[in-house]
Amino acid sequence: MAELNRTGLYDLHVELGAKMVPFAGYDMPVQYPLGVMKEHLHCRAAAGLFDVSHMGQVILRPKSSDLADAALALETLVPVSVLGLKEGRQRYAFFTNDEGGILDDLMVANRGEHLFLVVNAACKAADIAHLKKHLSDTCDITEITDRALLALQGPQAEAVLADLAPGVAEMRFMDVAVLSSDFGDLWVSRSGYTGEDGFEISVANANAERFARALLVHDAVEPIGLGARDSLRLEAGLCLYGNDIDTATSPVEAALTWGIQKVRRTGGERAGGFPGAERILDELDNGTRRLRVGLRPEGRAPMRAGTQLFASEDAAQAIGEVTSGAFGPSIEGPMSMGYVTSEHAATGTTIYGEVRGKRLPATIAALPFRPSTYKR
Repeated sequence: MAELNRTGLYDLHVELGAKMVPFAGYDMPVQYPLGVMKEHLHCRAAAGLFDVSHMGQVILRPKSSDLADAALALETLVPVSVLGLKEGRQRYAFFTNDEGGILDDLMVANRGEHLFLVVNAACKAADIAHLKKHLSDTCDITEITDRALLALQGPQAEAVLADLAPGVAEMRFMDVAVLSSDFGDLWVSRSGYTGEDGFEISVANANAERFARALLVHDAVEPIGLGARDSLRLEAGLCLYGNDIDTATSPVEAALTWGIQKVRRTGGERAGGFPGAERILDELDNGTRRLRVGLRPEGRAPMRAGTQLFASEDAAQAIGEVTSGAFGPSIEGPMSMGYVTSEHAATGTTIYGEVRGKRLPATIAALPFRPSTYKR
């Protein structure tokens, strides 16, 4: 087994009593003594601090010094309008392959002189190689390895972070800014992976532990591990790469069409021009054979990833499969996401999951399971 990487906050996690587990090549905290359920509810009620330093941070700088060149170059790899992204703003994007599947999902920010990308930990080496292979003629591509990445999420996140960087109070959902602080420049986005208002903060490695401690000193803040991060994002209806989206799944099947702006669609002035465009544009116009949906199983037991889904209690052929499932502490019941054939994807439809040899009912539910509380 390959030796696991550690983030700069590893020693702090151990000090705080975290249970450490392998995740995407890193030794990461899955939970702290508070426990997954209480961590989840604390994040919803106050503020949770997450170490997401395992994720990739990348700067894309145009060789021409015209940011539009970098934006248009990146548009050859994503079906998203990067050119239309205003300075100080970020948006969700996804790299697609020639078959129209998703190589990774990511965040793209316009920082004025360059684009700042945050990519998934398990995909970051492949993503950076992909960028270098296709964009090196027009852009300088730099992986940032000397900065940690933390997420502060929850209704009290603004009040806590404003003590250290007052400018965050002026930010709205999906704003980005570089703010000065006693911990050096903080690269801040008002975004996250929980459905809560909150921030992701890039801070110099040398200052990361001191910064984390300055946040944790607040009574409102508890450290949160991967366990609660998963149930929080699932309640928010957010995809986990490798579970809910992958190289065979198109953005249209994944119900991510809101992330494909009109200008990149059929008839738009910059339509197509990205890998897999033929399939993706066709599916946008004509629909797909299957769709990602939310599921609310009856009873208390979650339907976990891999659960086969059927149209009836005695149907011979499966109509789909669960890709993520857990108990939702905030909604006080089980929740799942998965794919079903499009004719069974309407909200309110009853289908059946096969759990330990029994067909149990579940209802197709609108996503997110719990309304998001972003500051717009």
